[in-house]
Amino acid sequence: MYVILNAAMSIDGKISTRKNDSAISSKLDLVRVHKLRSTVDGIVIGISTVLEDDPMLNVRYSTTRTKHPTRIIIDSKARIPLNSRIVESSNKIQTIIAVTHNASPRKIKQIQSKGAQVLVYGNGRVNLRKLFQQLEKMGLKKIIVEGGGEINWSVLKLGLVNELVVTISPVVIGGRDAKTLVEGKGFTNICGGIKMKLSNKIIQNKNEIVLFYKLR
Repeated sequence: MYVILNAAMSIDGKISTRKNDSAISSKLDLVRVHKLRSTVDGIVIGISTVLEDDPMLNVRYSTTRTKHPTRIIIDSKARIPLNSRIVESSNKIQTIIAVTHNASPRKIKQIQSKGAQVLVYGNGRVNLRKLFQQLEKMGLKKIIVEGGGEINWSVLKLGLVNELVVTISPVVIGGRDAKTLVEGKGFTNICGGIKMKLSNKIIQNKNEIVLFYKLR
């Protein structure tokens, strides 16, 4: 499986404001992201993104794709609202909700009744390594992770990411409570950090930069 972590952040590394406004990149970059979505088999996000933004997580701004990629939601306790746009459209677009054994069996059945598939991996947190292995067995050979800081940290630390694509928007957000690109526990020493190699860069709208990194 080939995994691309795609994100947009401010100059100071924030992916949203302290009040969860994440509309950082330009319309041109959104077109780029949807074009990228049209080339993959699946899109992974965390439940926090669903609760905050209620995204559709489909392909727009692209005329070359007739089928939407599978939507995979990391949702340990099955908190996803049954009236969310993702669940409501799961009978039209393949949707997978990844939960743990701590999730309510009743809620799992309700999700399944809407047309979504539920995969159970792990206890406290979803076992992402096993989940990704299962996704590959299901035929998802190329996926995008469009997660928040916690999901980003998890997939990077586990070595599941092949490529990191980051759009740097020409704005400074600030705020100690604003979310950053990668959160989680983090490394204690710089030498322990994940090393990457810049493979390409694009300048959009004169001031917006898209950086493409691959793991060394």
